Amino acid sequence: MSDPTLKTCTAFVRDRLLLSGPLPDVALAVRQSTGVADMVLVFDDATGRIVDLDLRGSDADILERISQPPTTYAGRYRPKIDAVSALQGSDEAPSQKTRGRPKLGVVAREVTLLPRQWEWLTDQPGGASATLRRLVDEARKAANPRQQRRAAQDAAYQFMQAIAGDLPGYEDATRALFADDRSSLEQRIAAWPEDIRTYALRLAFGAGENQSA
Repeated sequence: MSDPTLKTCTAFVRDRLLLSGPLPDVALAVRQSTGVADMVLVFDDATGRIVDLDLRGSDADILERISQPPTTYAGRYRPKIDAVSALQGSDEAPSQKTRGRPKLGVVAREVTLLPRQWEWLTDQPGGASATLRRLVDEARKAANPRQQRRAAQDAAYQFMQAIAGDLPGYEDATRALFADDRSSLEQRIAAWPEDIRTYALRLAFGAGENQSA
């Protein structure tokens, strides 16, 4: 997801759900939770991983930081000069303006590829960037159910590991999760706090919808 403000997250105060929704809303809710902010864990709904929030400054400062794209990592190889020149005059030509948001939400980053891969990309209709976007979209559409299930299991595991590692039946619950045995998982986590149980099942099987306290 290119726009960080569109990411959906869920915040917990210990074992109770605080808010589930867009990252900016969750961040401000955590900021406004006087006296409990240091006890809050925020999870990415897509991956189950903890989201680190910088809550310094005003609400505007927080929202500005959230809106920034992820840090760009430099690649180890740049296309040779003639490959870059091949982009001139196309819609892939670098813009002279470096300030402001990219059009249509496109985020410019470095990509690490072998020379032969760059050469193949720059020979494709529309240029390298258009080809990469098309390949990524096709790969996403072609993702098979097994990959989707694995991603859901991994997300639930990341959440359970972070917040439920000391709860009764945790080890058996993780085994049931990766066995894709929902009935067994529900039995193993039946004694867990309701909000943790509900969110774990939501991540693992798509159960439930966004909730708020």
